Amino acid sequence: MTNPLSTDAMKQQHKLERLQTADKQHFIHPFTDSKGLAQKGTRVIERADGVYLWDVMGHKLLDAMAGLWCVNVGYGRQSIVDAVSKQMQQLPFYNSFFQCSHPPAIELAQKIASLAPAHMNNVFFTGSGSESNDTNLRMVRRYWDLKGKPSKKTIISRVNAYHGSTVAGASLGGMSGMHEQGDLPIPGVVHIAQPYWYGEGKDLSVEAFGLQTAQALEAKIIELGEDNVAAFIAEPFQGAGGVIIPPSTYWPEIKRILAKYDILFILDEVISGFGRTGKWFAAEYFDLQPDLITIAKGMTSGYIPMGGVIVSDKVAEVIKQDCGEFTHGFTYSGHPVAAAAALENIRIIEQEELVERVANDTSPYLQSRLQELAEHPLVGEVRGLGLVAAIELVKDKSLRQRFDAKVSVGSYCRDACITHGLVMRSVGDTMIISPPLTISHAEIDELVTKATLALNDTYQHAKAMG
Repeated sequence: MTNPLSTDAMKQQHKLERLQTADKQHFIHPFTDSKGLAQKGTRVIERADGVYLWDVMGHKLLDAMAGLWCVNVGYGRQSIVDAVSKQMQQLPFYNSFFQCSHPPAIELAQKIASLAPAHMNNVFFTGSGSESNDTNLRMVRRYWDLKGKPSKKTIISRVNAYHGSTVAGASLGGMSGMHEQGDLPIPGVVHIAQPYWYGEGKDLSVEAFGLQTAQALEAKIIELGEDNVAAFIAEPFQGAGGVIIPPSTYWPEIKRILAKYDILFILDEVISGFGRTGKWFAAEYFDLQPDLITIAKGMTSGYIPMGGVIVSDKVAEVIKQDCGEFTHGFTYSGHPVAAAAALENIRIIEQEELVERVANDTSPYLQSRLQELAEHPLVGEVRGLGLVAAIELVKDKSLRQRFDAKVSVGSYCRDACITHGLVMRSVGDTMIISPPLTISHAEIDELVTKATLALNDTYQHAKAMG
């Protein structure tokens, strides 16, 4: 007699193979070696609930990356589904061009303004963080044109920063691998050192290194000439670069420099916004006064794509009063269905007090539990804030010595995590996490247990590789 479980498993295996074949033949994935992926086969995720994912074979995974830094309220929120469905029945789409608007976009702009720093009361909507940073480039250059300073065009960014993958976004970012494809960065974008003490601080103290890297901004402004610099763009902490958290001396010195010179400050909060640091925005966490804040991801918890730029009153007044037509925008700017999803997502965050919960409960617990991993022979440093963290994997802890590239401990550890039912991301040999804001203490315990098992497997692999 045929075992029904075996029959079900065979059906699922056939389904997986069919999907993998179609994927290989038709789907070009982002940030992917397509040839390597075709050889391995895609991992096909079929459903999700809370902080968990299930693939088509039924394997359960704790998603410690919240999708891609974005599913802040967790998976399976029926009220967001209902809000989207209701909006699609009433007004599935209309644009915000040609003297038109609609209630969801208006209400969302008003709501975000109420949560943003007090000096920021306007929002320009986009479809993603990349589009938002393209908007920033256009907006700051137009601002200075209108202020009678058209030479102020150059934007200063940081090495290893990530600001999207469009032409402008990838240029603003500081990742050499992206710059090598497409003759980037475009003119008018320059980069200074990143505040990455663990990887680049050498013999300097953390505090001295923070000051040194911050002062690179002032040196670059002087080199270029203040009259040629439009803005400085930075993430509060560098997410895709490896969760690089600046030393405590860094942001106060940056604030001093920005106050001294007449340039704009763009704070990219695509990852950090909407509660991840235990504040609505990291601008509050680090006591910063940006002119523009880039938002996306946690704005809708990834349920529907949406991004935006929160604009300071200083900049908005010029753009709204003196600009005439600002010849920039997108078909889907302020999309009514995306706005409805964002409004319900924000309502959930407020009602369940997730921002406060991160600050007072889950962040202290997560960071305390993760510090236990610092004792592992493979771990050189564990760092984090709010619900984001990095685990540095090193060959020699005392010397902060890296592994040879051929050992590939980061990618091996990522795969070992999957084997043990955990999603972590590797950036080189740095493991990073950014779980949903809804994660519980028990789920944090599960995360740390599974991460430990993956680290043990990776340690054995590294020893075997010599």
